[in-house]
Amino acid sequence: MRRVEAWPEAAQLELAELALELDAGFSGEVYRATPEELAGIERGLKDAREGRFATDEQVKAAFDKFRRA
Repeated sequence: MRRVEAWPEAAQLELAELALELDAGFSGEVYRATPEELAGIERGLKDAREGRFATDEQVKAAFDKFRRA
């Protein structure tokens, strides 16, 4: 955690948000997604319904390509 003090402020804030989310999970509180998160979830579900995700084979090919570089 000491290294975090040297991080840029934006990165420190992001870590703080993640820590609060984790803490909420351990305290038994119900997590409430932000409007931005809900919009992202909706976009992802829409993309899934439309079949807009890469197949397993496409993902493997992409990883193989970058591993060779």
